[in-house]
Amino acid sequence: MRQVRIGDITIDAVIEREGPWRFPAQFFPMFSQEVWDKHLPSMEPEVFDAALGMIVVTYQTFVVRTPKHTILVDTCTGEDKGHPAPFDFPGKERWRKELFALGVTFESVDYVFCTHLHIDHTGWNTTLKDGRWVPTFPNAKYIFHKKEYAVWEAEHKAGNNPPGTVFRDNCLPIVEAGQALLVDDDYALDDTVTLTPTPGHSPHHCCVNIFSRGQRAVVTGDMMHHNIQCREPDWCPGVDWAPKEAIASRRSFLASVADTPTLIMPIHFPAPTVGLVTSDGPDRFYYRYKRD
Repeated sequence: MRQVRIGDITIDAVIEREGPWRFPAQFFPMFSQEVWDKHLPSMEPEVFDAALGMIVVTYQTFVVRTPKHTILVDTCTGEDKGHPAPFDFPGKERWRKELFALGVTFESVDYVFCTHLHIDHTGWNTTLKDGRWVPTFPNAKYIFHKKEYAVWEAEHKAGNNPPGTVFRDNCLPIVEAGQALLVDDDYALDDTVTLTPTPGHSPHHCCVNIFSRGQRAVVTGDMMHHNIQCREPDWCPGVDWAPKEAIASRRSFLASVADTPTLIMPIHFPAPTVGLVTSDGPDRFYYRYKRD
């Protein structure tokens, strides 16, 4: 993804992995080959590897630099976590190298926003030091939705936090270090960054809005994972917490940004990632990459 400028703000992507990932029939329980084949010609070619028959998925962090702050939105899977497949891919040092290549150090990050608290959005929150998980960004405040945190805290205590120990390793150490801000839906960081609640994929998933000089971009986290969810908003991945709620959030959000200049930045969409939503009747939408 090339750098995006929103007024006085720049946004860059730091990639942990990219490429073919899963077969669509495995990822979407509602998958229909007939429906997929109908929509494939209208979707961006980068989102599907026809030779392998797999959807293309990127794991990335967005680095948002305002005149006042350096902000990360979502932190991929991280290192040394002992994750199960498919999160155990090698070469995760790419993420660190790309971050540093932007001139961003761990110490220079002011805020870390997590759209939700899943395995592939919180990984670099912490690093292993002397056998303990500690905050990777020592000077940052980490923004967690308080109700999202409460749900996973309860799930962890009940032993129901699959996969692995995501809450214990990626989230709890942030709170214990006093670096977490547990916020509500209406949280705003000055006049540049706000939240839009889009629950469903996780209990209290939020999109992150970025504003400057009358322009807007939105990091959509896992509100959608793939272009097909614009064509078929009712298609949910099997990992969604509350599929009906996720569908309602997706439909409402897409309708609100369709046919506007709002730039959309889905975490898992492959390069060039950033795009615009246009309407296709009352029920479907197109996602078009911004290629200029």
